[in-house]
Amino acid sequence: MPFVQFDRSKLRIKALAERKNRIQIEKDHIPITQEVKNTSSYFEQIINETTERIKLARVNKAPVILAMGAHTIKNGLGPVLISLMKEGWLTHLATNGAGIIHDWEFAFQGESSEDVQENVARGEFGIWQETGFYINLALIVGAYEGKGYGESIGALIHNDGLQIPALHDLRQRISSGSNKDAAGMAAALDLLSVINQFDIPSGWYTILHPYKKYSVQAAAFRYQIPFTGHPMIGHDIIYTHPINNGAAIGRTALRDFLTFADAVYNIEEGVYLSIGSAVMSPMIFEKSMSMAQNLHIQRGRHIDKYYSVIVDLAESTWDWQVNGEPPPDNPAYYLRFCKTFSRMAGVMRYLSADNRDFLLALWHKLNSESI
Repeated sequence: MPFVQFDRSKLRIKALAERKNRIQIEKDHIPITQEVKNTSSYFEQIINETTERIKLARVNKAPVILAMGAHTIKNGLGPVLISLMKEGWLTHLATNGAGIIHDWEFAFQGESSEDVQENVARGEFGIWQETGFYINLALIVGAYEGKGYGESIGALIHNDGLQIPALHDLRQRISSGSNKDAAGMAAALDLLSVINQFDIPSGWYTILHPYKKYSVQAAAFRYQIPFTGHPMIGHDIIYTHPINNGAAIGRTALRDFLTFADAVYNIEEGVYLSIGSAVMSPMIFEKSMSMAQNLHIQRGRHIDKYYSVIVDLAESTWDWQVNGEPPPDNPAYYLRFCKTFSRMAGVMRYLSADNRDFLLALWHKLNSESI
């Protein structure tokens, strides 16, 4: 007998405009001209070292990957990240599902970050029409179009809408019977089901984003730089909406994971920046690195020469470079973002710092000197 599932269709879903938000992007964004508060000697040492490594990666045409937690977006660092992309310093960005959502909400309404405690008590946290409907619809359409998770939302913001296929075209693809297009047929069936269930008209579906200039995803789509999304089922507020489709999440997120893994495959002489991501970044990196090493070893090669900087607010007094991995009875052993990267190849540096200071200082240093 199957277990009973929660029925999301019974939820009372409110308009996003009714939600109170704590962050307004026009007022709270971080301009690239803002001064850096951290003046410690070790902070300066890591900034200088990272700058040189990024410049060397550019010379060697190696990747510079920035993986970040949602607070990097939530803290208003969009303008800094966009400028780093525009100047060619970053070749790949990655975030979790919450980072995707904050970036979209900033672009759509200029605000984000609700009061979780207050809204959970009222049975309202995360249960918002536009965020749930538009992001999920973009992922379902993106899965049909063969896009990744981050690319689907970046395209939605950049284009101010979605192209909804005609029902005839969807039915024709579903009935094609081609073994080579099994995934496309399944994605078409998912999209057709959603269109019928929610009465979505075919043609251009306009969704305006008045604040898109702050969107990192839209900028990445515009500059054709991979921005990959790495969600976990049930972690994000878009799972509360009845339009949410697990198959579309899986198709787009898997595509993004493999895109990320390919960047890691090419990371020799490159740079990996992990900013404020305690779980997502180390987890996707170690699996990608293992797969990458597998293929390189088959060809008589090995990834050994790359540079990684792990930035978080947590203090770590353990010297990972000198002492290696701490024993399990040491609290430092449970700092996943240090432990994972210390087990990888290459040079690892850990820096306890605010992500705003780190990225601002990095931008200033990279753009203050000639290449």
